[in-house]
Parts: sequence; structure tokens; C-alpha cells
Amino acid sequence: MANQVFPTKGNLIATKKSLELAYLGYDLMDKKRNVLIKEMMSLLDDVKMIRDDITGSYQKAYYALQEANMSLGIISDIVEAVPIDEGISVTYRSVMGVEIPKVTYEKTPLRLGYGFERANSKVDYAYRCFYHVKELTVKLAEIENAVYRLANAIRKTQKRANALKNISIPEFERTVKFISEALDEKDREEFSRQKVIKTQKDKQESLKKQGSA
Repeated sequence: MANQVFPTKGNLIATKKSLELAYLGYDLMDKKRNVLIKEMMSLLDDVKMIRDDITGSYQKAYYALQEANMSLGIISDIVEAVPIDEGISVTYRSVMGVEIPKVTYEKTPLRLGYGFERANSKVDYAYRCFYHVKELTVKLAEIENAVYRLANAIRKTQKRANALKNISIPEFERTVKFISEALDEKDREEFSRQKVIKTQKDKQESLKKQGSA
């Protein structure tokens, strides 16, 4: 790039401005990355806790379902009687330009949608276990989605910061150095030229004075 730029004061000023913007951009990218990392780290503990909880809850729920099936046979007809839950809504909040989902779950009262004559206490217990699993799944989906978005944004931000730090900024610095050195050399040449002209002029003036005398 440096060799392709004509060494003028205008190009020097423009390149220095671009260098300042590159420094500013890198600083902003670095701050954005740190904020996003801090936000993601605050969620990772929750992810681990909910995953551990949901693993145990799933095991408990499937065991309860197995017990219910053993007591009544396959209870698929009872399962189909469970109402569809539509109490989930999603909104978003912005963290340094990254849209983070916020899942709101309006819990519906625990209603048994099947007749008591077709079920027993083991079916009721399995239903309650899976109801709890559903609540945990909603929360886990919110946090995991947020972590995924943040991790992706951090990766992109780091990539842009590295490009500024390792490519753009050094290239602008080399260009500023190239133009500055070229202009300094030009100034030195101009100074030498003016000095030679002045010396020759002084000699001519001296000769004229001697001739007049």
C-alpha cells in the first residue's frame, strides 16, 4: 500500500486520519469483546446449573413414565389428552448490538386433561415431573440461545479486532512512515537546491561588485 500512495502532504494527513480511526475502531472492538465476554460468563454458571438440574429431572420424569406405563400399559392415549401449552413469548434486549432473547413463560395452572378413571397416581406423578422438565427446558433454551449468540458475536468481534491490529494499523503506520520520509527527503533536496542557488547568486553579486570597482 505504501508504495502505491503518492507522497503528498494531503495523502499524509488523510492516512494519519485513517490510522486514528483504525486505532479508535480497535479500541471499540476490544471494549465490545470484553463486554460480550462478561455477559456470556455471567450466563455460563446458569447453563451448567440448569443442565445438571434438567438431566436429573429428565431421568426422574422418564422413570415415572416407565412406572406409569407398567401400571396401566402404554398411556399414549392419555398423553394425547394433555393440552398444548401456548404460554411462551420471546422478546429481545440488545447488548452491544447483539440481540439477546428473553423468553417469558406464563405458567398455566397444572390441569389434568384426562379422566381419573383412565389414570392413577403414577400417571399424575409422571405428568407433574414432565411439567417441571418443560419449565427447565424453556429456561435452558433462553440461556443457551443467548450464549450461542454472544459466542458468535465475540468470535466476529475478535476477528475484526485482529484484522485492525495485525493488518490495517501496521499498513497505515508503514504508509505514514513512507510518506513522511519521502516528504522529509524532498524538503532536504529543496533546501540543498535553494542553498546552491543562493551560493551561485551570491557569487554573481560579488563578481558584479568587483567589476564595478
